[in-house]
Parts: sequence; C-alpha cells; structure tokens
Amino acid sequence: VQLQASGGGLVQAGGSLRLSCAASGGTYGRYHMGWFRQAPGKEREFVAVIRWSGGATNYADSVKGRFAISRDNAKNTMYLQMNSLKPEDTAVYYCAASYGSSWLRSSTVNWYDFWGQGTEVTVSS
Repeated sequence: VQLQASGGGLVQAGGSLRLSCAASGGTYGRYHMGWFRQAPGKEREFVAVIRWSGGATNYADSVKGRFAISRDNAKNTMYLQMNSLKPEDTAVYYCAASYGSSWLRSSTVNWYDFWGQGTEVTVSS
C-alpha cells in the first residue's frame, strides 16, 4: 500500500486546512486509517484514527472538537479537516494504514503497517 499525504501549508492561527491521504495498492477499504504528527525535536504523536468502515473514530485530546477525520472508500482517500488551528499544531502530518484488529492500540505508532511521506503544516501566531 502506498500512501500520499497532501494539503499542508501555512495558515494563521484560527484558520483551517484540509489534509488528504490518497491510497493505492492493496484493498483500501480493509484498512483502518490514522493521522499522526511530528513537530521538530519531538516524537511522532497520534492525532486521529478512523475504522475501515468509517463507523468509529478516535481523537487525541489536544485536537478533539477542532479536527475531524473522514474517509471516502470509493475514492481510496482519507481526510483530516483541521479548524481553529493553533501554533502548537505546527508539525509534519503523516497518514498511516493498519490491518490491526486491536482498536485499543490504534493510537500507537507500532499498530500501523504503512506510512505516507508527510505533509507540513505551519500555523503562525
């Protein structure tokens, strides 16, 4: 499975961005999909995850109420709508895919089998 993240850019605090993650190869509709981010000098951290069916989602506390994850299995694409952006949201955002069966592990890096290359988001104050 190949994942291609896009949609990053520079935005002012309070603004919005929509990230996309296009998948190719494999059976996209069978993967759980997630977003992670990594700020300079920090470890990669969980942002959001969505089940293969789209029937369940989970978010990091830091983005709840501001970010929304969704997917369109017909287009093999996942999205992350980011609203009310803050300077601390600045990071490289990565999309990932998992065959995993243990939903409780869906916020951990090691649960994911495939990773995209990342797209950079910069939020200015």
